Amino acid sequence: MFRENKDHLQQDLFNSMSTMNPRSQKLLMNSWAKLFYEEVFCQIDETIFKPLYCEDNGRPNFPVNILLSLEFIKHFKNYTDEELLEQFHFNYQVMYSVGLRNLGELALAPRTLYEFRERIYSHVASNPDETDLIFDQFEKLIQHFVAKANLSADEQRVDSTQIMPNIKHAGRLSLGYDVLRQAIGDCPLEILPERIQDVLKPEFKTELLYRTRTGDASSRLQELLNICTELLAIVEDFPELKRLDSIMLVERFLTDQAKLEPESGSWIVKKNKEISARCLQSAYDPDATFRKKGGNKHVGYVLNLSETCNDENPVQMITDYTLEPNSAGDSKMLRERLHDIKKQHPELKDVYVDGAYYSDELEELAQELKVKINYTNMTGRASSKIPLTDFDIEMTDEGATVCCPYGQQAFPCYVNQKTQDITAHFDLDKCAQCPARLACPAKPKKNSAVLRITKKARLAANVRKELSDDKKRLESTSKRAAIEGTNSALKRAQGAGKLRVRTLVKSKVVIGLKIIGYNLRQLIRYTKNDFRRGFKPKEYDSLPQGVSAPILATT
Repeated sequence: MFRENKDHLQQDLFNSMSTMNPRSQKLLMNSWAKLFYEEVFCQIDETIFKPLYCEDNGRPNFPVNILLSLEFIKHFKNYTDEELLEQFHFNYQVMYSVGLRNLGELALAPRTLYEFRERIYSHVASNPDETDLIFDQFEKLIQHFVAKANLSADEQRVDSTQIMPNIKHAGRLSLGYDVLRQAIGDCPLEILPERIQDVLKPEFKTELLYRTRTGDASSRLQELLNICTELLAIVEDFPELKRLDSIMLVERFLTDQAKLEPESGSWIVKKNKEISARCLQSAYDPDATFRKKGGNKHVGYVLNLSETCNDENPVQMITDYTLEPNSAGDSKMLRERLHDIKKQHPELKDVYVDGAYYSDELEELAQELKVKINYTNMTGRASSKIPLTDFDIEMTDEGATVCCPYGQQAFPCYVNQKTQDITAHFDLDKCAQCPARLACPAKPKKNSAVLRITKKARLAANVRKELSDDKKRLESTSKRAAIEGTNSALKRAQGAGKLRVRTLVKSKVVIGLKIIGYNLRQLIRYTKNDFRRGFKPKEYDSLPQGVSAPILATT
């Protein structure tokens, strides 16, 4: 049964802190614990966690704000669960940060922590159309942090980085073995022939994975596929088995790794190049995908971050994040999040990204939201023809007017009102005498030279023109570059490089906790005047020397 925890608002007159040496008290008040209590613990809205508990039955829950704060601290300090529980019971800084003032005042069993996580995972999995509970807390806290540190969010930079869950890089044979072994273990052995049961024997794994020569790999994989086909045929008569996740993974593995020959009705091994990047990568994490980026192979997910980057900010903080299978494109992820980022930070006017984010759909959305996307580069090759930006193109109520760089006016001009594409016709004789006819993008036809200008091409041409300005390009590159350090800090200090969980749902929750921990580090830096390199505070800035503590009632 759900109950809010407000006990921390009224403390005992005599507690562990009241008997503490004054110097120790001062050190505690200047540590992260006091800041965490006031700016994180006291900001937690416990009511949104009410759906995780029964409304009218059972004993009151362990305080949600304490459990959630401990999750924040775990990823802020990159603790293991064992270290976290030890710190909670014996570290007075941790106890103070979660509203407790007497050492040993509250006991926490490991199972309580695990069940709380499981409730969050289950809620996120069963409500895929809603924002998860951790992301809700992230949005609430980042708004508070931005206001506390007086940050400007009008300029933000965006980048993506590869995240690997707690799985191994598995070859096709290893993956097939894991999938089969898991499925066979979930089936009653009495319905399986001895040939299939042999998969569970240790010697089968040894022969398959360690004694198979490179030239024999295809035939051994075909053997696994045959066992998969036979197993699926057997469970066809058992509906309750057919619905098992492990059996469905066998079916997915079969369709990913093989193709059905219509004539023989048998499954034949696919070549490596025929396998999709979205195929199954792990028997224990069906959401993970494959991606090759920068010459490196990655298995897992991609994290897309948005971070403040105004030069007048003393520190920068992450304002938005999203985690997707790593087959998702950068442009798609930003396009899906840009509207929400603008909603959370209405002052947003500039976003700095690399060339992988460019798409005409993103440009159109940015123009609609009155946000300028600044690129450091652009994918693809620039045309050797005269750029469209050299043409004088003007949209009118009647259609459009187009004039070439050498002064010839196009007539007629047609505009597709649905797509906003323009078809411009130029005088063929004048074009034949033009000194730039070989570099002109207009194509000679029977009666005229025709230039087709799509909306997509106009957007791309405008971006390429901006990139030709070395000064502006250097500014965009400088603004965006530091987010690479943010990605590195998340992986090194917060343990985001290799997560300790699997599946997309759990990975999203854990990444959210790590990002909250990162932003907390930035807030601590701000309160200690540990500003980013190159920042010059204004003379009239009133820099914080700590955070004032609320006056607590006493019993």
